[in-house]
Amino acid sequence: MAKLKVDGREIEVPDHFTLLQACEEAGAEVPRFCFHERLSVAGNCRMCLIEVKGGPPKPAASCAMGVRDLRPGPNGEAPEVFTTTPMVKKAREGVMEFLLINHPLDCPICDQGGECDLQDQAMAFGIDSTRYRENKRAVEDKYIGPLVKTVMNRCIHCTRCVRFTTEVAGIAELGLIGRGEDAEITTYLEQAMTSELQGNVVDLCPVGALTSKPYAFHARPWELGKTESIDVMDALGSAIRVDTRGREVMRIMPRLNEEINEEWISDKTRFIWDGLKTQRLDRPYVRKDGRLQPATWAEAFGVVKAAVAASNGKKIGAIAGDLASVEEMFALKTLMASLGSVNVDCRQDGSLLDGSAGRASYLFNPTIQGIETADALLIIGANPRYEAAVLNARIRKRWRAGKFPVGVIGEAGELRYGYEHLGAGTDTLADLAAGNGSFFARLSEAQRPLILIGQGALAVPGVAATAAALAGAVGAVTDEWNGFAVLHTAASRVGGLDLGFVPGEGGLNATGMVTGGLDVLFLLGADEIDLSAKNAGLTAYIGSHGDNGAQSADVILPGAAYTEKSGTWVNTEGRVQMGNRAGFAPGEAREDWAILRALSDVVGKRLPFDSLAQLRAALYAAHPHFAALDEIVPAESAEIAALAQKAGAMTKSVFASPVKDFYLTNPIARASAVMAECSALARNNFKAAAE
Repeated sequence: MAKLKVDGREIEVPDHFTLLQACEEAGAEVPRFCFHERLSVAGNCRMCLIEVKGGPPKPAASCAMGVRDLRPGPNGEAPEVFTTTPMVKKAREGVMEFLLINHPLDCPICDQGGECDLQDQAMAFGIDSTRYRENKRAVEDKYIGPLVKTVMNRCIHCTRCVRFTTEVAGIAELGLIGRGEDAEITTYLEQAMTSELQGNVVDLCPVGALTSKPYAFHARPWELGKTESIDVMDALGSAIRVDTRGREVMRIMPRLNEEINEEWISDKTRFIWDGLKTQRLDRPYVRKDGRLQPATWAEAFGVVKAAVAASNGKKIGAIAGDLASVEEMFALKTLMASLGSVNVDCRQDGSLLDGSAGRASYLFNPTIQGIETADALLIIGANPRYEAAVLNARIRKRWRAGKFPVGVIGEAGELRYGYEHLGAGTDTLADLAAGNGSFFARLSEAQRPLILIGQGALAVPGVAATAAALAGAVGAVTDEWNGFAVLHTAASRVGGLDLGFVPGEGGLNATGMVTGGLDVLFLLGADEIDLSAKNAGLTAYIGSHGDNGAQSADVILPGAAYTEKSGTWVNTEGRVQMGNRAGFAPGEAREDWAILRALSDVVGKRLPFDSLAQLRAALYAAHPHFAALDEIVPAESAEIAALAQKAGAMTKSVFASPVKDFYLTNPIARASAVMAECSALARNNFKAAAE
């Protein structure tokens, strides 16, 4: 720690702090454009100038000068810096005047208006006039893809976007070319950006040079209602803010959460919102004469009641989809139990995980933030870049820090960091678990090795137990560290496993229910399973979009999307999180738990709750850990050892990531025109690269 004085106030800060950070710690406001806590120091904009006592008789850039660079006074006094002296004021006004020489000053038509750092700092630290009358320079706008709009006349060359794509996203797609007046930010060949995190440059840009293309000219920030919620596009549970105008979602922004997403979100999370408006189910439907016809709620419930009454529990089943909340799965499981059925499953992808081996067997035990303390990584059957783009950025962050060997068993893709491709499937995993190979030695030498298992491997019998045995052999599971990490792809999966939403004794799994000739099959937003061979007597679909499940259903009960209901989700590390309702479902659509409650009354098996509060009270009574919001209860490491005891011969297989198209993984994404454009662009880029 180091002591210094800021504007006469003595503080103590870590000696690795920059002067800018030290000033902020003391409560002083220091303007900046290029500095960002998660990016390298550039020192471009010079807006953060301060005065250092005893230093050169000129202002110093506080972002590029460290606390350890300061000298004490002649008698050992603490170093002093000043942020409000006349020298500093004049310097900042001069910098702002320079920045505005070529700025177009088109605030009334700029999408950044109301959220623009340049506007705010010009008001706080600038002057009311300029001495420059020369013509402003003009820069041609660039095409960098369907997500980010460019108005490069506004660019002030802070290079935040360049540093983000290079350092965090891991691909050098943006750069600064030219010198002096000819300098400009570009993609060099003016091609579309390919990173799954590129939308974050919109938040980073301190002016209106990079803005959201789908959101452009749709709304102003002061018109929008802002709701804090949780993302369900993957299993990370990133913190988001949903901005609405009336009933319509206008945009989705990230919120700060150091333990999960820091301040980044993936492009799918950010730009999915147009899919919330299209292909929506806004009224019940019943299939008549081979076609789905609009119906009333009473008619739709009546059809389901007749089918249930003519059947028994063994011939009734339910499959929960990847976006389902804990509340609706709990309601559906309770209803199925009252009907005498144990045919329930939340694993559309055929994963063999269940709760019988203990909670540690299906959680990302080291936690997302714990990746930064790991010192070796083995990825088995996963592609984190597509399955969890923000988590992949965290892995890259650790990799950039150095001394972090990464090995991959499965597909050899571009992960945005260096790794050693060990093999393609079970043969390689078995060989590694037997203690062979140089990478086994590297894992064994590590103090905190991390074994990451993806869903592409967990559908193969024996893989989870073998991976657990490997984790034990290399010391990845100890009293201080549990490096056994399961990376889920579905937001609902951990919550479903916690609830026990898996087949009971003698029950059918998801695939078995589809092909098992059931009398009644309930699909709770289940759209990712192959329904082409479905032979159920009656299929009832509860969901928000007219996707695969709705198209094959006999009865459609319109539900709410994740932004239209208050729900609980559990992320891949076992963190219980609650999403808040930002708007209301369209037409006659209702929240899924309410649909199930009403249906239970009709079929004569009334569920014991009449409100969401009562449902949650029953949920917390049955599963108390759901009441501990935003907390991670460490799982028992002994459960990993118990799972390892089951290790044996694996079914010979090659591991492949279940995510084939990052942009089209769920019904909302497939309804989004923006995601469809991104998907087509990604396919074309892949073909061009292959050629």
